[in-house]
Amino acid sequence: MPFNTLFSWWIGRRMERINDYRDEALSNQARTLEFLLLEGAQTFYGKTHHFASLENYQEFKTRVPLADYGTLKPFIDRAIEGENDLLWPGVTKWFAKSSGTTADRIKILPITESSLLENHYAGGKDLLAQYYHNFEGRKLYNAKHLIVGGTGKIEQHSHGVFIGDLSAIIINNLPIWTELRRTPKKEIALLENWEEKLDRMASSILDENICIIAGVPSWTLLLLQKVLEKSQKKNIGEVWPNLELYIHGGMSFSPYQKAFAQIIGKPDMNYVENYNASEGYFGLQDQSDSKDLLLLTNSEVFYEFIPLDSFDGLDSKEVLSLGEIVPDTDYALVISTSAGLWRYIIGDTVRFTQTKPYRFVVSGRTAHYINAFGEKLIIEHADTALCRTCALHQVEIREYTAAPDFCRSTQVGAHHWLIEFEKKPADLEAFALTLDTELKRINADYDAKRKGNINIGAPLISVVADGTFHRWLKFKGKLGGQHKVPRLQNNDTLLKEIIAHQ
Repeated sequence: MPFNTLFSWWIGRRMERINDYRDEALSNQARTLEFLLLEGAQTFYGKTHHFASLENYQEFKTRVPLADYGTLKPFIDRAIEGENDLLWPGVTKWFAKSSGTTADRIKILPITESSLLENHYAGGKDLLAQYYHNFEGRKLYNAKHLIVGGTGKIEQHSHGVFIGDLSAIIINNLPIWTELRRTPKKEIALLENWEEKLDRMASSILDENICIIAGVPSWTLLLLQKVLEKSQKKNIGEVWPNLELYIHGGMSFSPYQKAFAQIIGKPDMNYVENYNASEGYFGLQDQSDSKDLLLLTNSEVFYEFIPLDSFDGLDSKEVLSLGEIVPDTDYALVISTSAGLWRYIIGDTVRFTQTKPYRFVVSGRTAHYINAFGEKLIIEHADTALCRTCALHQVEIREYTAAPDFCRSTQVGAHHWLIEFEKKPADLEAFALTLDTELKRINADYDAKRKGNINIGAPLISVVADGTFHRWLKFKGKLGGQHKVPRLQNNDTLLKEIIAHQ
């Protein structure tokens, strides 16, 4: 039997699991909590919080406190030093550096064997199974899969402990059937110097038969541009005629969509989103005609949700289970996982678009927004408005960030946007006016605060030089892979830093 036919049959068997996500979400979550508590009862953390005596979700919510990285860090530090049975039974050997959106503090998160196999790897297989189901007759196993990961530096500590980017951990532990299809070679994929890595990746993959690309949009786009430079082809479709799928996540794709369509040059190209963070694999796009993500309810993650309107960090009073959420409401996501993260506030916000089945979008970050004037501007609003504005003015952007500006003489303040364009607008004032109009259309609070041009003034847009964001990331030691530019900040500290690197 040909390899691709065998692979198609094997991966297709996972559709029963994916249908279970859709049809049995609440019972899956009940079983997941029971499993996590049973395993967690053997740990120091579980004994401290009396997991063995917890009989239902209400008791779990009442007796186990909400946690953030600061709460769990002492246990993680002890696990790195070789202590067993702290947050999850047994030895934890792998720890992932989580960069988030380029915050100064790097988080180091546990990756257990259970979470790696039954969550991260399982989610990736589920996504491929759903893709094969949606697009019959695929032959993905006959070609190579390009994985654009983060830095490959793995720090080896005593007691057999390893610390590195999640992508490096995943690549180092891939099953043989996946490693055979992956490109580039591990020695290049795991290079620490991102600029050298981009150049060597581009050179090494020019003559490969690539059908899948996976990676963060901003860095993948840089790699594709370098491939075009080296190949002297008109578009990526000419370099890799069998390319058909780009898997993306980690940041909104909308600002990059036009640039990807142009550089790839294949009208039949498929773009599929997932939600795979260092903390876990939580969702995948299961419909070919919608970007909404299916919640993975049976993958060793128990979910809770804090309404964003009442979010108060660890002191939040209103915390809901999956069965209590309602559509069209923004929630801060709380997870308990087989990596030993217990009632952990991950920092992302989600909004459910429906509940039968449970599908959602990632709407932003609890720490990344602008509300200096009561406008409640979140990342989703900014991405959507900017995407519409770019389409109307036929321009493309590489990167952007925005923050409040308090230097106006006639208004309380305004929003200051730093934008690095791939293709600049002919009329920047007209571009700013359209962006303002689209923000008003999307965000009623912004619209109200803009009335009379008194509370919030018109947007201030600064066009930064090519490579500004790249230079800033390099200065911060954040080049490549999972590192991302923060889209919105509620003060102008980072904005001034970035301007200084023009």
